Amino acid sequence: MNESQPKSNPKDELALVDAVSLAKMIRDKELSPVEAVSMTIKRIESLDKNLNSVIHCQFEKALELAASSDLPDGPFRGVPMLIKDLWAEEGGEPHHAGVEGMRQAKYVAKADSDLVTRYKEAGFIIVGRSNTPEMGAVATTEPLSYGPTKNPWNLDHGPGGSSGGSAAAVAAGFLPAANASDGGGSIRIPAALCGLVGLKPSRGRVPMGPEKEEWGVSIQHVVSHTVRDTAAILDATAINFPGDGVLAPDFGRPYFNENFHDFKPLKVGMKVSDPRVEVHSDCIKAVETAAALLSDLGHHVEEASPEALNDHDRVSELGWAFGTNWSVNIAANFAYLAERLGREISESDVEPGTWFLAERGKEQLAINFVKAQGVMAKLRRDLADWWSSGFDLLLTPTTAQPPPPLGQLVPKEEDPIRASIESVPYSVFTSPYNTTGQPAISLPIGSSNGLPVGIQIVGAYGREDQIIAVSSQLEEMVQWSKNRAPFHA
Repeated sequence: MNESQPKSNPKDELALVDAVSLAKMIRDKELSPVEAVSMTIKRIESLDKNLNSVIHCQFEKALELAASSDLPDGPFRGVPMLIKDLWAEEGGEPHHAGVEGMRQAKYVAKADSDLVTRYKEAGFIIVGRSNTPEMGAVATTEPLSYGPTKNPWNLDHGPGGSSGGSAAAVAAGFLPAANASDGGGSIRIPAALCGLVGLKPSRGRVPMGPEKEEWGVSIQHVVSHTVRDTAAILDATAINFPGDGVLAPDFGRPYFNENFHDFKPLKVGMKVSDPRVEVHSDCIKAVETAAALLSDLGHHVEEASPEALNDHDRVSELGWAFGTNWSVNIAANFAYLAERLGREISESDVEPGTWFLAERGKEQLAINFVKAQGVMAKLRRDLADWWSSGFDLLLTPTTAQPPPPLGQLVPKEEDPIRASIESVPYSVFTSPYNTTGQPAISLPIGSSNGLPVGIQIVGAYGREDQIIAVSSQLEEMVQWSKNRAPFHA
């Protein structure tokens, strides 16, 4: 453990309580919303100087709402929440997306995004915004605008990205769950590297409006310590708005239930390699451990996976398509940010890697972008065929490598594409399911030199119910939420 790391948190048993339990304690009047929020504020003020996970605090506003009769009486009434400073906006609060130009302009959001509306309806009290890499573009949270967020398990390492600020805050025990988003693995990667549960829901499960569209690679949810938090928060927020572009099919709701105790055995494929990268032995070992646990639970596990993910030419083509789509969307997001700033984005507003990606996106021919959509659509259909052939789930590592040292994944002026290239080992197992829109979860099973690694379980489109049930079974066996970061102990 790094010498600058505190040896203990303030004595506060609530740092170990998940959101479901905290909400029940508030309902049962064991503590008030003001007390719950005050304790979270105390933890952030005492410890975040070592992590840099929370970049905008709104403590006074949170305490006022906690004491107010206007606090909605939802299932999470009085539970603190952090919002990732990317696409989820809260009216009247800073929103910079890790962009230096937005920070310099002190931009403030004009209205709540739809997901923030759902959080508020559920009774969550927003205490601030969490750090994110610029425009969520890479797998580490080290923006030049706000500085690096550190991993609570070892302050010399990064927490992953792009939801690294949220993951570090939850892993450090500041609060039980925090908003996160995932466009190529950005919920699952930091969940794996910080020892948390991180579910990327199905495309169209969670509203992305009014500014963003559901028919894209990105979707939002939370990182948490427990599967039941992930399930219950999904129940509270996976409620569509009129005009949403995609509505995921429903199975097995509510997701927060006890059905996993008698869940039928499933057929599970297993994949531990990728044509593009070398997979660390500890990441493979974590999958093998999970496979053994699943077998003990009665599930049938075999080494099998969609052929499209094992063929080098197909994988290379998919990499081209995803990269083309990614760069065009970065360029499009420049227009989104320019509208907020009231001027064009300049090179001095952003990091060199982001500028490079945007310029690459602007240079793409429309025909290439359409071709990329076709490549990704073919993968979606091919993977759907594999799932319909009899497999229920696919088990993989979440990342191909353990948590990286700080600085390893950042872009450099002389090498602006470095961060994107260095991020590949962290996204090879996650990004295909942003393309297909399938649900996938990272679970904290495994470690490497004292740092967490994760395993990923992928389900058929719309089948969060199966993923959550099997994850709950594994959680009951492993009890991972009792294993907290040294920062927290």
